[in-house]
Amino acid sequence: MRSLSLSTRMIAASALLALLVAGVFALLIHAVLTLDDARDREARSKEVTAAGVELEKLVIDFESGLRGVVLTGDSRFLRPAEAGRRQLPRQIGELERLVAGDPAQRRRVQALRVAIDDYVSDYLIPIGTIARDNPDAVRTSLATEEAKRRTDAIRATFNQLLATEDARAAASAESAETQSRRAIVLGAGGLVAVALLIVLFGLYLVRSTAYPVRNVAAAASRLASGDLSVRLKEGGPGEVGELTHAFNHMAAELERRERELELQNELLRESERKKSELVRIVSHELRTPLASILGFTSVLLNRDAAPEDQRRYLEIIDREGRRLSALLNDFLDAERLDEGHLALDRELIDVGRVVAEQVRLFEGQSEKHKLDMDVRARPLPVHGDPNRLAQVVGNLLSNAIKYSPEGGTVHVVAEQDDGLVRISVRDEGLGIPKELQEGVFGKFFRGDAPASGIPGSGLGLTIARSVVEAHGGRMDFESGRGEGSVFWMELPIAASN
Repeated sequence: MRSLSLSTRMIAASALLALLVAGVFALLIHAVLTLDDARDREARSKEVTAAGVELEKLVIDFESGLRGVVLTGDSRFLRPAEAGRRQLPRQIGELERLVAGDPAQRRRVQALRVAIDDYVSDYLIPIGTIARDNPDAVRTSLATEEAKRRTDAIRATFNQLLATEDARAAASAESAETQSRRAIVLGAGGLVAVALLIVLFGLYLVRSTAYPVRNVAAAASRLASGDLSVRLKEGGPGEVGELTHAFNHMAAELERRERELELQNELLRESERKKSELVRIVSHELRTPLASILGFTSVLLNRDAAPEDQRRYLEIIDREGRRLSALLNDFLDAERLDEGHLALDRELIDVGRVVAEQVRLFEGQSEKHKLDMDVRARPLPVHGDPNRLAQVVGNLLSNAIKYSPEGGTVHVVAEQDDGLVRISVRDEGLGIPKELQEGVFGKFFRGDAPASGIPGSGLGLTIARSVVEAHGGRMDFESGRGEGSVFWMELPIAASN
């Protein structure tokens, strides 16, 4: 039933209503026709009765005239009977016509015709003739008795005929009254049924169409006001079910697109934030080395400095220039990561040698720090890019030194463990509080470094982790506030040939 469309249901309901109305009218027409038929039968019975009464009056006229002649001998009493004789064929013919469809009554009328004809021809006419010729001859008891016998027989037939018609007329009248009551009952019942069906049809329309449409309109208003979580209960006949399904799909699609827009806006805001952070970091991080380079360059150009001072100034300019170069390389690498263009030149290398080279490079950068290296297995072969892996190790060593401003020992361990090469760098520095650890590998993340005056771009660990993962490895750390940090990376060991 639910699969039927609303239009199909409307057509079916309309057809049912039309059939019911047609049925009611058919019953009414049948009742009216039956009533008319009963009335026709009653009218015909009355006509038969009237025709029989008229014919009986003629016979009575015959009897009265004959009795007058018998009592007085005067033939003038037969004059009405003579007039009746002329009407007799027409009256009997009319009565026969009225009862032509009723065999029993037709036989009675035929018997009346014979009896009356015999009475007229065998008795009435002869008595009239005798009365005119010999009046005294008709005044006999025999004539009177014969007349009574014949008229009693005719009257008995008339009584049967009229009694039958009276009974039929009464039955027809009762039938007509019954049919009339039935027609009224059927008509009233049919009209009540039609009215009830119309009411039910209206209620069905309200329930199946008006309510759902009103709910859709209300939900559409809520949707237009910004409530994208509104949903309708799906279901209903045909088109209504399709409408609610389409509305829910539209609302879900709008909600999904709003979430996408919010996500895009969040990404844009994050991008703006990172852009602002980048500008701030670039301006801050470039300013110091540039100021040093420009300041010492100006000193060398405008003053006569001792050779040992000149060398020290040039070393500072060289160091700050390298720092600028490293910053620019970090920015370029971050851009390559965003674009997915980080290139690797893979070859079979001993990563333990790469670690040793980086340790020697950083050993003389700080007088407060001591670098302790422990390479527990040689060689440590991996397939990778030596320059990029050196960049990663250098970043870890640089951070260990920077975030240990009070100095201390930096422990570097390179070992082989269960088919992996593991390199860890442990410092005794500031450590990273737990509430900041989630964003350590995020772009431009620097934690408490700005407040501590520690320089950096916040890109080193992001790039380092991406390089390690590009080699099929992973990088992570363990740390706590004031407890130092240990950063480690694992790379798949190269299979021996």
